[in-house]
Amino acid sequence: MKLIILQEKLKQGIKTVEKISAKSLSLPILNNILIKTKKNFLNLVSTNLEIGINWWSLAETEKEGEIVIPTQIFSNFINLLPNKKVFLEKKDLSLDVKCENYKTVLKGFKAEEFPIIPQITEGEFILVNSQLFCQNLNQVVNIPISSTTKPEISGIYFEFQKDLIKMVATDSFRLGEKTFELKTPSALSKTYSLILPQRTAKEIINIFGERQGTLKIYFSSNQVLFELPMIETNHPEIQLISRLIDGEYPNYEAIIPKKYETQVIFQKEELINQIKSASLFSGKINEIKLKVDSKNKKVEIFGQSPDLGEYCGSLTGNIKGKDVEVSFNHRFFLDGLLNIKSPEVIFEINNKEEPGVLKPIGDANYIYVVMPIKAT
Repeated sequence: MKLIILQEKLKQGIKTVEKISAKSLSLPILNNILIKTKKNFLNLVSTNLEIGINWWSLAETEKEGEIVIPTQIFSNFINLLPNKKVFLEKKDLSLDVKCENYKTVLKGFKAEEFPIIPQITEGEFILVNSQLFCQNLNQVVNIPISSTTKPEISGIYFEFQKDLIKMVATDSFRLGEKTFELKTPSALSKTYSLILPQRTAKEIINIFGERQGTLKIYFSSNQVLFELPMIETNHPEIQLISRLIDGEYPNYEAIIPKKYETQVIFQKEELINQIKSASLFSGKINEIKLKVDSKNKKVEIFGQSPDLGEYCGSLTGNIKGKDVEVSFNHRFFLDGLLNIKSPEVIFEINNKEEPGVLKPIGDANYIYVVMPIKAT
């Protein structure tokens, strides 16, 4: 293996793949990156056995080959180099790295020792704008919680239809649902549903969130592949493949209230500030209380701590329906508000025992459901 590539390009590739290079004591080969050259392409590969990432770049390839190199030392050294041409050459089980006055020899391993990354390049797929997909995913990605008893809620539930994508996440205390329509309907012959691990979802946002282009998503029974092509050619630049979570996602639609007895429209920033103020006195269970006063067209917000004191603020709002008094975990309530993009927010509730619902004004494609703290 022998090639030449610019430092900045190589640095970009290492940054893309190194994040999932696992620190594994039982399988130390996962602490490495597989480096391959074929024709005019450099290929970097990493995996943690749940996620696999392939990155390609055009390079001046003099000789094809492959070697496995420790991730951390390779990354640290390349980051220190000037943005000039980097010369890489494999010699037996070592990699010579040269750049102007910098030179090192890194000890490596045989490529055969590195786990094989499965591929899905056949079957049905869907095309979606990369940045738009990640922006929508970002509204639900932080909701799931790791659970051994209910592994299904450890990930994000996806439903890929011909003309829309639905994303859902819950941790049993709150639920977020985001739906967005595709500008160009796909050629899917059926609806595909899957549960993606939360870590994979976060990596997708980190890797593809700032990249322009069309994301190609391939489906299989137990894996999913996300692929972004190079700007210069149709050859892939990045492929991320992930295992899926087995199991059936809960019937979440049954949790979403179909009607409401009280509705309030708030200015979002004012409500956020009031919730944050009350949260300073929320106690060990993060409890804040909302009291809707329909007669005086205001909502009072309380926080109380036996050690610190108490807070009582109020907001005016467009109120419809009955008076109600309900308590929430301020952290869960705020998470929903912070994921709403409109300057005004709709809050709907039936009574103190049932979940509350937060919605943006002018966007019917996002809904956030939060369970109340029930009086003991």
